[in-house]
Amino acid sequence: MKAHITTYGCSANQASSEIMIASVRDLGYELVDEKDAEVVVINTCTVKYTTEQKILHKIEDLGAKGIDLVVTGCMPQVQLETILERNPDAHILGVNSIAKIGQVLRSIENSRNGGSRERVELISSEPEGFLKTAHSRFNPNIHICQISQGCDYSCAYCIVTIARGKLRSFDADSIVEDIRMAVDEGCREIWLTSQDNGQYGTDRDVLLPELLRRIVAIPGDFKVRVGMMNPFSVTPILDELIDAFKSDKIYKIVHLPIQSASDSVLKKMNRYHSIEETNAIISRLKDAFPNLTLFTDIIVGFPGESDEDFNMTLEWVKTMKPDKVNISRYTPRPLTKALEYRNLDTRIVVERSHKLHKLCDAIKLDSKKKMIGWKGEVFISMDAKVKGVMARTASYKPVVLPEGSVSPGTSCDVEIYDTTAGYFLGRVLV
Repeated sequence: MKAHITTYGCSANQASSEIMIASVRDLGYELVDEKDAEVVVINTCTVKYTTEQKILHKIEDLGAKGIDLVVTGCMPQVQLETILERNPDAHILGVNSIAKIGQVLRSIENSRNGGSRERVELISSEPEGFLKTAHSRFNPNIHICQISQGCDYSCAYCIVTIARGKLRSFDADSIVEDIRMAVDEGCREIWLTSQDNGQYGTDRDVLLPELLRRIVAIPGDFKVRVGMMNPFSVTPILDELIDAFKSDKIYKIVHLPIQSASDSVLKKMNRYHSIEETNAIISRLKDAFPNLTLFTDIIVGFPGESDEDFNMTLEWVKTMKPDKVNISRYTPRPLTKALEYRNLDTRIVVERSHKLHKLCDAIKLDSKKKMIGWKGEVFISMDAKVKGVMARTASYKPVVLPEGSVSPGTSCDVEIYDTTAGYFLGRVLV
């Protein structure tokens, strides 16, 4: 049987797909392009309305073509009826049940071979099969390790908490062993992912800083990228987190979503932090790591956001100069508190989005130009999408080097001589 897996959304979804692809391969099924597949697995994301609609169209289209379909990821957890309205024959694999992909495929194969045709629906309340298992990695040099599932907070706009449930931190020893196995397999970059890494261990006895200390103690030459952490989850562990980040194995990059710089909007979003508290975190981190790379997320046009609120966000961006801003236009999501709120005029949201994009692009370009002439050590991460290899500075800034000059998993000294919109261009120093 010929199978294809399509992935939408976050790095946690990407890790799940890597596990499912390895499982499908090891069961002896043939992995092919979607156009050649007899069964398609869609690993879904429902954070944004536009992504949801794209996925629903694909679900309906595959059904119309008579192609067997398995839907997994976040959507089945919160939009099961909508999925089955578009494709009543779709098989369902819950977000916690990726380890059971083989069970679903065997049922489909049986029906294709003349057995009874039954729609399979496997949804578990507890996550299983995420650690110490085979991965078919999108990049052989990068291992994505999911350290927890779910979130203990309830931001008014967020459907992911509803889809993935309350926080369940994975066992620290199992995480360390999972990463040790990946390093032994040749991975030289480790991505820690979850819905909020800062919450890790608050339901257990090992918090994120201690987990990081255990990870960097693993023998080998590798780097760790710590994924998104919310300000309200960082505050209680900030001192210990800064201490853990001092390891040379940890990239000095922090993804800290503010969503808005207006406290009134943050309150309506149910964000559990003020912009002053967020600024204090950033200030402490930059004092400790002057070359820190800062990523953030901002939602534009949240219900009730006034011109004054939006201008506060613009001023925050001008002052803090984040290296990257993920900008989302607010769209209401099913089952969330914000669904009850009155939405802003779409034209206002679009105008504000364009204005913020323009500002962020100008700040990013100015920041990149200041890096031209920089000399220092980089870690070779992977082959670049363009010709050459992708290297990272200690603060995770991307530098593309000439093909054949160095190999992934090694370090070298470089000079940055130019920049593009997405990355720097460098030459190896001898």
